[in-house]
Amino acid sequence: MTTVAAYAVPAAKAPLERTTIERRAVGEHDILIDIAFSGICHSDIHQAHEGWGEAIFPMVPGHEIAGIVAEVGPGVTRYAVGDRVGVGCLVDSCRTCENCKAGLEQYCTNGNVGTYNSIGKDGEPTYGGYAQTIVVDENYVLRIPEGIGLDEAAPLLCAGVTTYSPLRHWNAGPGKKVAVVGLGGLGHMAVKLAHALGAEVTVLSQSLRKREDGLKLGADHYHATSDPKTFEELAGTFDLILSTVSAPLDFAAYLRLLRTDGALVNVGAPEEPISLSLFSVMDGRKTLAGSGIGGIPETQEMLDFCAAHGLGAEIEVIRADQINEAYERVLASDVRYRFVIDVSTI
Repeated sequence: MTTVAAYAVPAAKAPLERTTIERRAVGEHDILIDIAFSGICHSDIHQAHEGWGEAIFPMVPGHEIAGIVAEVGPGVTRYAVGDRVGVGCLVDSCRTCENCKAGLEQYCTNGNVGTYNSIGKDGEPTYGGYAQTIVVDENYVLRIPEGIGLDEAAPLLCAGVTTYSPLRHWNAGPGKKVAVVGLGGLGHMAVKLAHALGAEVTVLSQSLRKREDGLKLGADHYHATSDPKTFEELAGTFDLILSTVSAPLDFAAYLRLLRTDGALVNVGAPEEPISLSLFSVMDGRKTLAGSGIGGIPETQEMLDFCAAHGLGAEIEVIRADQINEAYERVLASDVRYRFVIDVSTI
């Protein structure tokens, strides 16, 4: 075991504090990563506040991890010391179920192991990327291509693949009209990726405050959802709507924006349950769906796609002692568009 510095949440809704945690020794197929940057995802806040249910404390959040391989186990074949690598939302899964064998580890039927707020196969809690190092099985490590800075790459490990996966699954591309609800940490990556895939992209945001940003990121159109005329003018327009917000929506209103056989896919996860009349999906054979992060192969595909198209996250790099302030700013929607912790400051 190795002791390393980290920032942890000691109890639900408590401020993060600098502390130390234990990392396991490097095993046969393990990789020790010196973490350079760790993104702050809104899901970190949900879990630190127990918004999604009971959590494990103390908690070291962080599942958008980018760094450098510092040590490899004797059985490691995929990576070498000095490689640029990343770790996303998963650090293990059963590896034997149908989904795991298909590269859909995020849907492991026996339960995957989250990068933090989870229990590993050794029975110990997992701790995330707000720490100096992490030890991960090589099968759950991603290669970060040259051409993407480690700081801009970190948020791709969650925000990037969480939006890339549904865009690919629902065939966003030339000839398709895609709407992105919300222009935040997830939404700004959805716009970049949908544009790079060749779709016609519309941002649906509460106001026009970020319109200039949205157009620069690749949106073709930008509309304010606070204006009732938006829902009248855009009725029956979209093949795919990707909701990236964690606030509850009037889903019936958004479903009316879809064409026949269109899909409204949620990647944001509101803490409150929703109520919906099934007539909203029956009218036009529409789909209301969800999509959860991405598997390891698809995450690597996304990283390679981003490198090929010159894509990275729009970031604000902060010191570790600014994490609590950053949490408050995320809740106030005061970030463009992802906070990334410089882990060297921990």
